[in-house]
Amino acid sequence: MTDSGAREAELATNLARVEQRVTRACAAAGRARSEVTLVVVSKTYPAEDVRLLAGLGVREFAENRDQEAAEKAAACADLTLRWHFVGQLQTNKTRSVVEYADYVHSVDRIKLVDALSAAVRRRSRPSLNCLIQVALEKDSGWGEGRGGAAPEGVGELAAAVAEAPGLRLAGLMTVAPLSGPYANSPSAAFARLIEISRDLRVTAPAATMVSAGMSADLEEAIGAGATHVRVGSAVLGVRPTLG
Repeated sequence: MTDSGAREAELATNLARVEQRVTRACAAAGRARSEVTLVVVSKTYPAEDVRLLAGLGVREFAENRDQEAAEKAAACADLTLRWHFVGQLQTNKTRSVVEYADYVHSVDRIKLVDALSAAVRRRSRPSLNCLIQVALEKDSGWGEGRGGAAPEGVGELAAAVAEAPGLRLAGLMTVAPLSGPYANSPSAAFARLIEISRDLRVTAPAATMVSAGMSADLEEAIGAGATHVRVGSAVLGVRPTLG
Protein backbone atom coordinates (compact mmCIF):
# COMPACT_ATOMS: atom_id res chain seq x y z
CA MET A 1 0.00 0.00 0.00
CA THR A 2 1.33 3.44 -0.89
CA ASP A 3 1.88 6.07 1.81
CA SER A 4 -1.18 7.90 0.51
CA GLY A 5 -3.21 4.71 0.60
CA ALA A 6 -2.10 3.93 4.14
CA ARG A 7 -2.99 7.44 5.28
CA GLU A 8 -6.38 7.23 3.62
CA ALA A 9 -7.07 3.94 5.39
CA GLU A 10 -6.00 5.45 8.72
CA LEU A 11 -8.26 8.47 8.22
CA ALA A 12 -11.15 6.26 7.15
CA THR A 13 -10.81 4.17 10.32
CA ASN A 14 -10.60 7.25 12.55
CA LEU A 15 -13.50 8.93 10.80
CA ALA A 16 -15.66 5.82 11.21
CA ARG A 17 -14.91 5.75 14.95
CA VAL A 18 -15.85 9.40 15.33
CA GLU A 19 -19.00 8.88 13.28
CA GLN A 20 -19.94 6.01 15.57
CA ARG A 21 -19.42 8.23 18.62
CA VAL A 22 -21.57 10.98 17.13
CA THR A 23 -24.31 8.53 16.15
CA ARG A 24 -24.37 6.97 19.62
CA ALA A 25 -24.42 10.37 21.32
CA CYS A 26 -27.34 11.49 19.14
CA ALA A 27 -29.24 8.30 19.95
CA ALA A 28 -28.57 8.73 23.69
CA ALA A 29 -29.87 12.31 23.51
CA GLY A 30 -32.93 11.34 21.49
CA ARG A 31 -31.72 13.40 18.55
CA ALA A 32 -31.54 12.58 14.85
CA ARG A 33 -28.04 12.13 13.48
CA SER A 34 -28.86 14.78 10.87
CA GLU A 35 -29.10 17.41 13.63
CA VAL A 36 -25.34 17.40 14.22
CA THR A 37 -22.68 18.51 11.73
CA LEU A 38 -19.14 17.18 12.07
CA VAL A 39 -16.51 19.84 11.36
CA VAL A 40 -12.99 18.41 11.01
CA VAL A 41 -10.29 20.69 12.41
CA SER A 42 -7.39 20.19 10.02
CA LYS A 43 -4.89 22.58 11.63
CA THR A 44 -1.21 21.51 11.35
CA TYR A 45 -2.13 18.80 8.84
CA PRO A 46 -1.48 19.14 5.08
CA ALA A 47 -3.96 19.91 2.34
CA GLU A 48 -3.50 16.33 1.14
CA ASP A 49 -5.27 15.12 4.29
CA VAL A 50 -8.14 17.48 3.52
CA ARG A 51 -8.34 15.96 0.05
CA LEU A 52 -8.33 12.43 1.42
CA LEU A 53 -11.07 13.29 3.92
CA ALA A 54 -13.10 14.99 1.20
CA GLY A 55 -12.88 11.73 -0.72
CA LEU A 56 -14.34 10.04 2.37
CA GLY A 57 -17.29 12.42 2.36
CA VAL A 58 -16.19 15.21 4.73
CA ARG A 59 -17.24 18.66 3.53
CA GLU A 60 -16.78 20.87 6.62
CA PHE A 61 -13.26 21.86 7.70
CA ALA A 62 -11.95 24.27 10.31
CA GLU A 63 -8.67 26.15 10.78
CA ASN A 64 -7.46 28.49 13.49
CA ARG A 65 -4.56 30.30 11.76
CA ASP A 66 -5.21 32.56 8.81
CA GLN A 67 -2.05 31.86 6.83
CA GLU A 68 -2.46 28.09 7.03
CA ALA A 69 -6.17 28.33 6.32
CA ALA A 70 -5.70 30.56 3.27
CA GLU A 71 -3.06 28.27 1.79
CA LYS A 72 -5.10 25.14 2.40
CA ALA A 73 -8.31 26.62 1.02
CA ALA A 74 -6.46 27.73 -2.12
CA ALA A 75 -4.91 24.27 -2.55
CA CYS A 76 -8.35 22.68 -2.31
CA ALA A 77 -10.27 25.30 -4.28
CA ASP A 78 -11.40 22.72 -6.81
CA LEU A 79 -13.32 20.86 -4.09
CA THR A 80 -16.77 21.79 -2.79
CA LEU A 81 -15.93 22.47 0.86
CA ARG A 82 -17.08 24.76 3.64
CA TRP A 83 -14.34 26.46 5.66
CA HIS A 84 -14.82 27.47 9.28
CA PHE A 85 -12.39 29.87 10.95
CA VAL A 86 -12.29 28.99 14.65
CA GLY A 87 -9.22 30.78 16.03
CA GLN A 88 -8.80 34.15 17.68
CA LEU A 89 -8.98 36.70 14.88
CA GLN A 90 -7.07 39.95 14.65
CA THR A 91 -8.77 42.76 12.76
CA ASN A 92 -5.84 43.05 10.32
CA LYS A 93 -6.52 39.47 9.16
CA THR A 94 -10.17 40.00 8.27
CA ARG A 95 -9.54 40.87 4.61
CA SER A 96 -7.78 37.54 4.15
CA VAL A 97 -10.27 35.48 6.16
CA VAL A 98 -13.31 36.65 4.20
CA GLU A 99 -11.67 35.38 1.01
CA TYR A 100 -12.16 31.75 1.98
CA ALA A 101 -14.19 31.39 5.19
CA ASP A 102 -17.87 30.53 5.07
CA TYR A 103 -18.16 30.77 8.87
CA VAL A 104 -16.23 32.67 11.53
CA HIS A 105 -16.81 31.10 14.94
CA SER A 106 -14.73 33.52 17.01
CA VAL A 107 -16.50 36.88 16.87
CA ASP A 108 -15.94 38.37 20.33
CA ARG A 109 -15.85 42.18 20.09
CA ILE A 110 -17.46 45.10 18.28
CA LYS A 111 -14.19 46.15 16.63
CA LEU A 112 -13.98 42.75 14.94
CA VAL A 113 -17.60 42.96 13.80
CA ASP A 114 -16.87 46.30 12.11
CA ALA A 115 -13.70 44.97 10.46
CA LEU A 116 -15.41 41.84 9.12
CA SER A 117 -18.31 43.88 7.77
CA ALA A 118 -15.95 46.26 5.98
CA ALA A 119 -13.96 43.36 4.52
CA VAL A 120 -17.07 41.59 3.24
CA ARG A 121 -18.42 44.76 1.64
CA ARG A 122 -15.05 45.51 0.05
CA ARG A 123 -15.03 42.08 -1.57
CA SER A 124 -18.69 42.29 -2.60
CA ARG A 125 -19.12 38.67 -1.53
CA PRO A 126 -22.21 36.94 -0.17
CA SER A 127 -22.86 37.44 3.51
CA LEU A 128 -20.44 35.91 6.02
CA ASN A 129 -21.87 33.62 8.70
CA CYS A 130 -20.73 34.74 12.15
CA LEU A 131 -20.88 32.98 15.49
CA ILE A 132 -20.29 34.78 18.75
CA GLN A 133 -17.66 33.08 20.84
CA VAL A 134 -18.86 32.86 24.44
CA ALA A 135 -16.24 32.67 27.18
CA LEU A 136 -18.05 30.79 29.94
CA GLU A 137 -15.10 31.28 32.28
CA LYS A 138 -16.20 34.93 32.36
CA ASP A 139 -19.68 34.03 33.58
CA SER A 140 -20.77 35.83 36.75
CA GLY A 141 -17.72 38.07 36.80
CA TRP A 142 -15.00 35.41 36.81
CA GLY A 143 -11.55 35.98 35.31
CA GLU A 144 -10.57 37.03 31.83
CA GLY A 145 -9.69 33.56 30.52
CA ARG A 146 -9.29 32.98 26.79
CA GLY A 147 -10.88 34.88 23.95
CA GLY A 148 -14.61 35.27 23.80
CA ALA A 149 -17.37 37.52 25.02
CA ALA A 150 -18.75 37.27 28.54
CA PRO A 151 -22.26 35.77 28.60
CA GLU A 152 -23.77 39.09 29.65
CA GLY A 153 -22.23 40.74 26.58
CA VAL A 154 -23.73 38.36 24.03
CA GLY A 155 -26.89 40.39 23.43
CA GLU A 156 -25.08 43.61 22.56
CA LEU A 157 -22.60 41.81 20.31
CA ALA A 158 -25.37 39.84 18.61
CA ALA A 159 -27.24 43.05 17.83
CA ALA A 160 -24.08 44.52 16.32
CA VAL A 161 -23.57 41.48 14.08
CA ALA A 162 -27.23 41.46 13.03
CA GLU A 163 -27.05 45.13 12.06
CA ALA A 164 -23.67 44.95 10.29
CA PRO A 165 -23.91 44.98 6.48
CA GLY A 166 -22.63 41.77 4.96
CA LEU A 167 -22.75 39.70 8.12
CA ARG A 168 -25.25 37.04 9.16
CA LEU A 169 -25.69 36.09 12.81
CA ALA A 170 -25.53 32.29 12.72
CA GLY A 171 -25.29 31.38 16.41
CA LEU A 172 -22.86 30.78 19.26
CA MET A 173 -19.58 28.95 19.87
CA THR A 174 -17.69 27.97 23.00
CA VAL A 175 -14.76 25.92 24.22
CA ALA A 176 -15.18 24.00 27.47
CA PRO A 177 -13.54 26.32 30.01
CA LEU A 178 -10.43 25.48 32.02
CA SER A 179 -11.28 27.93 34.81
CA GLY A 180 -14.29 29.55 36.40
CA PRO A 181 -17.59 27.97 37.50
CA TYR A 182 -17.66 25.41 34.67
CA ALA A 183 -14.07 24.20 34.82
CA ASN A 184 -13.77 20.44 34.33
CA SER A 185 -17.53 20.20 33.80
CA PRO A 186 -18.18 20.24 30.07
CA SER A 187 -21.77 19.02 30.43
CA ALA A 188 -22.65 21.98 32.65
CA ALA A 189 -20.74 24.37 30.40
CA PHE A 190 -22.53 23.24 27.28
CA ALA A 191 -25.89 23.29 29.04
CA ARG A 192 -25.19 26.91 29.97
CA LEU A 193 -24.36 27.70 26.34
CA ILE A 194 -27.70 26.22 25.26
CA GLU A 195 -29.45 28.49 27.77
CA ILE A 196 -27.70 31.51 26.25
CA SER A 197 -28.62 30.28 22.77
CA ARG A 198 -32.29 30.00 23.73
CA ASP A 199 -32.24 33.56 25.06
CA LEU A 200 -30.55 34.78 21.89
CA ARG A 201 -33.11 33.13 19.63
CA VAL A 202 -35.91 35.14 21.24
CA THR A 203 -34.63 38.18 19.34
CA ALA A 204 -32.62 36.37 16.63
CA PRO A 205 -34.60 33.23 15.72
CA ALA A 206 -32.33 32.38 12.78
CA ALA A 207 -29.23 32.15 15.01
CA THR A 208 -29.63 28.40 15.50
CA MET A 209 -26.04 27.17 15.29
CA VAL A 210 -24.40 25.98 18.51
CA SER A 211 -20.75 25.11 17.93
CA ALA A 212 -19.43 23.19 20.93
CA GLY A 213 -17.53 20.03 21.70
CA MET A 214 -14.22 18.67 20.45
CA SER A 215 -12.53 15.26 20.38
CA ALA A 216 -12.62 14.80 24.17
CA ASP A 217 -16.12 16.07 24.91
CA LEU A 218 -18.26 15.76 21.79
CA GLU A 219 -20.71 13.44 23.57
CA GLU A 220 -21.40 16.04 26.28
CA ALA A 221 -21.88 18.74 23.65
CA ILE A 222 -24.32 16.66 21.62
CA GLY A 223 -26.18 15.71 24.78
CA ALA A 224 -26.63 19.38 25.61
CA GLY A 225 -27.86 20.26 22.12
CA ALA A 226 -24.85 21.32 20.03
CA THR A 227 -25.48 21.49 16.30
CA HIS A 228 -21.80 21.47 15.27
CA VAL A 229 -18.88 19.59 16.86
CA ARG A 230 -15.29 20.51 15.98
CA VAL A 231 -13.14 17.38 15.94
CA GLY A 232 -9.45 17.31 15.10
CA SER A 233 -7.16 14.78 16.76
CA ALA A 234 -9.77 12.00 16.90
CA VAL A 235 -9.89 12.08 13.09
CA LEU A 236 -6.39 13.17 12.09
CA GLY A 237 -4.32 11.81 14.97
CA VAL A 238 -2.20 13.42 17.67
CA ARG A 239 -0.95 16.73 16.39
CA PRO A 240 2.76 17.20 15.75
CA THR A 241 4.56 19.35 18.29
CA LEU A 242 4.98 22.89 17.03
CA GLY A 243 8.49 24.24 17.41
